[in-house]
Amino acid sequence: MNAPVSISDVSGVREALSILGLETDARGDVDASTLKAAFRTAVKAARPDQAGGDAERFRRVIAAYRLIQAHQPPRPALSAPAARPTPTPVLVLSPMQALAGGQVEVRLGARTVRVTAPRGLRSGDHLRLRRGAADGSDLYLSVLIRPEDGLSVVGDDLFMTWAVERRLMADGGRVEIETPIGTRSAWITADMAAPVRVRLKDLGLPARGSRPAGHLFVTLEPSSDVPSAAEDLLVRFTRVWTQERLAA
Repeated sequence: MNAPVSISDVSGVREALSILGLETDARGDVDASTLKAAFRTAVKAARPDQAGGDAERFRRVIAAYRLIQAHQPPRPALSAPAARPTPTPVLVLSPMQALAGGQVEVRLGARTVRVTAPRGLRSGDHLRLRRGAADGSDLYLSVLIRPEDGLSVVGDDLFMTWAVERRLMADGGRVEIETPIGTRSAWITADMAAPVRVRLKDLGLPARGSRPAGHLFVTLEPSSDVPSAAEDLLVRFTRVWTQERLAA
């Protein structure tokens, strides 16, 4: 009757690795697939019922395999995937809503809530909605300002483009710009290097808390479709001096 196999038949991990034909300078941490492949090769060659096999070597191969297995670090238990945090509801504003404030609808699950957005909110701010959560607790809405109608917001500042007559861009002079809060004037010099951008101070997002008022940056684009200053003056004149006034 064959003697039972015991890992004490092998003196240590180093010898066990050598028996299986693995690197003897390893610390014993062997990849599971590499260990299994080496064991299959060694045990097949040592089988006593095969030519060249040997019962003693066969027993030592099995003992070496068990010893290495016993010294392998335990595999970490598979943990359940972490629950994804509930995304923070987002209050999406247009630049004009951020500039002036107003009523905004926010979708909260199956509900639609009307929120009053104060003027001057910035992207990244959080607006508290009292008792807005499903359990009656306060809800914090993350603010996001998206570009709209050629107007965008970066930090405290507004950005837009404005078409200017090519002749005026070449000669320089006063530019009339229709901003979100009305007409404003800016002066440009002749043949400024493109892109031509003017800053209208304090016409960005209004001051809020510790945030100062932003500025409005206007990129001027040369255009042939814009009426010249003389043509614009003529249009204004005709709006005032109607045929009825001339008749009077």
